[in-house]
Amino acid sequence: MKHIYSFLISYFVFINVVSCSDEKYTIKMKGSDTEVNLAVNLAEQFDKIDHSFSIAISGGGSGLGITSLMNGQADIANSSRPLTDEEIQLFKEKNIELKTIVFAEDATAFVVHEDNPIEEIDIQTLGKILNGTTSTWKSVSGLDMPINIYGRQSSSGTYSFVKKKLKIEYSPKSKEMTGNAQILEGIKIDKSGIGYVGAGYISKKIGENKGIKVLKIKESPTATAVSPLNPEAIKKRQYFFQRPLYQFIPVQSWEKVKPFIEFETKGAGRAIIENSGYYLIN
Repeated sequence: MKHIYSFLISYFVFINVVSCSDEKYTIKMKGSDTEVNLAVNLAEQFDKIDHSFSIAISGGGSGLGITSLMNGQADIANSSRPLTDEEIQLFKEKNIELKTIVFAEDATAFVVHEDNPIEEIDIQTLGKILNGTTSTWKSVSGLDMPINIYGRQSSSGTYSFVKKKLKIEYSPKSKEMTGNAQILEGIKIDKSGIGYVGAGYISKKIGENKGIKVLKIKESPTATAVSPLNPEAIKKRQYFFQRPLYQFIPVQSWEKVKPFIEFETKGAGRAIIENSGYYLIN
């Protein structure tokens, strides 16, 4: 009988069907920390249908996954952002043709400590917090304490996504964390903290995330506040920080990974995507 062994160390996950060693049945998936838990769930369920594959999954950020494709170290790059113009050029120079799959949609959630009285925030105020212009909670939520920002490393697609949406440069005092879990653990013990994580990472684990509060977002001070945990709002595209999730695949790996891609985009994987707190594209 074949078994799957899985373990989590920081942002690294490995899933392996131990009796399978043939390279054509080994899939290496790297990249977005936002997508890593979803990828693990999909791989575990895929193995129940098809035991012939060995799937290794690691996070570390969208940039790391994309670089791994360039270096021939991955078959699938999970990414929470599109390719940059520079990356597109580098793939052309390396003669690596890619297929692009948009398999789900995610919303980026902003979280604070549960004792912070703030419930919602507009994007102008949020931008001033993240770029360091507003450095205390006094004018925002009434707390007389400095603001501690928990962000991601520059290789993260979420880092780039938030920066681009708010049109800001991050405060140099922002803490660079390696993933969603680290940010949440930091916020739980820091009443001054604010951070951003993939909503799919927390929406199905509310009971496990005691100590944090998910903020509703307003596009202007007078606009209606929208929660990233509201599926109806996401379907209507009412949440400011929602985005597609990508998988980039070298053409030479396509036939190998195709059964897994069809599982997640056309088969039972679609229900797993929804049940994991993410949203279907169609």
